Amino acid sequence: MANFQIPARNTRSTFADMRGHHVALRVSDFAKAKAWYTEKLDFRVVHQWPYADEELAYLAPPNDDNFMIELLAGGDPLPIAAPSYTDLGDSLRHAGYHHFCINVADMDKTVAELKARGVTIVTEPFKLDAISRKLAFFADPFGNLIELAEVVD
Repeated sequence: MANFQIPARNTRSTFADMRGHHVALRVSDFAKAKAWYTEKLDFRVVHQWPYADEELAYLAPPNDDNFMIELLAGGDPLPIAAPSYTDLGDSLRHAGYHHFCINVADMDKTVAELKARGVTIVTEPFKLDAISRKLAFFADPFGNLIELAEVVD
């Protein structure tokens, strides 16, 4: 169990119906991104559609229908402004979007499988007692950081 307490829900808020749905990633190569997420992470293509001169798709983890990533590609995107990170410390020097997180049941097993699939781990697993989690980070081919989190005692 986490060593922090989540405040009571505010069911009276005007925004009480808000729920997380997806995070969007702008990528330069739609086919490459879709292949990477489906082959390396076993994400499922939930829906794919065109919009103007762009290609978009919702992808969901193998066994989760409540969180998705949205791939945005096509058009004439500007060059990627975000640097490619080699370690977590370096990544924390930049303001703006940083990462999205996926919970896992077994960090060591997950990281071993990612390595077996050729995914480079940016930050090897480490324990963060302040939130009762074991964490690790890796990046997709476009430099987007992804955090893995396992609840630990």
